[in-house]
Amino acid sequence: MPGSPYTDLDRPPLSAARLRRALVVPYGPWTRLELRAETGSTNADAAEAARAGEPEGLVVVAERQNAGRGRRGRTWQSPPRAGIATSVLLRPGEAVAERGWSAAPNTGYGWLPLLAGVALVSAVARLAELDAVLKWPNDLLIGDAKCAGVLAEAVPGTSPAQPPAVVIGIGLNVTLRADELPENPTGLPATSLLLAGATATDRDPVLRSLLRSLADWYDRWRTAGGDATASGLRDAYVAACATIDRPVRVLLPDGGELTGTATGIDPDGQLVVETSEGPRHLAAGDVLHLR
Repeated sequence: MPGSPYTDLDRPPLSAARLRRALVVPYGPWTRLELRAETGSTNADAAEAARAGEPEGLVVVAERQNAGRGRRGRTWQSPPRAGIATSVLLRPGEAVAERGWSAAPNTGYGWLPLLAGVALVSAVARLAELDAVLKWPNDLLIGDAKCAGVLAEAVPGTSPAQPPAVVIGIGLNVTLRADELPENPTGLPATSLLLAGATATDRDPVLRSLLRSLADWYDRWRTAGGDATASGLRDAYVAACATIDRPVRVLLPDGGELTGTATGIDPDGQLVVETSEGPRHLAAGDVLHLR
């Protein structure tokens, strides 16, 4: 059948019903799951829902994105059903009495992209049995190749009194073959779980593992009042981050760049780079690991 999602048996479609049964459960963080055959950007879809008043816990999944967004305004595409493209809507600035969560201060929101990175590493290690690490802030590397990335975006509240929402998007290459891999403008090679020799490349359990890991870390962070140190998030991130103690070149958002040695992660989640002019604390930038 032309156009059928079953024409490529190595890439079966996801089942919205099965995912909802597994993930949208009482007292869980995920309240609604939308599965779309194709969309421009799951982040854009989740942000639109946030502006319309959608409560925390929406999960948007797409079998294919035709205008997926990355950092610094980059776009990317992948073949249908060859990867995971998902975004979640969080409202960390709102208290949730039934879960014992107070409102997290917006000064801690910078940890949410890093939290997603830790969740990615945990899920890939547990299910795919691969040694994965993070390149600051949240690129998932297997060996020296990028397998996944995270984009977090703040969505202003609908009134001055409403805290901003946060949309976290995750793109993970699952069964892409070598001739299907995207090019990276920074020169970092790409890979997929399949090419890296993962023990599991069925997207359904991979997506479930990822969203459960994300839910677990978000719960820890919220339970600790948005404190990355008290929740264990900061230690987990440092343990997973291959950027620390490496010589690096950083391409800055304003077009500049700096070189030095990455020495750690500060309490706000910023990368600390020791340069010839002293330490710099970076909230954003493309990091290149130097050998």
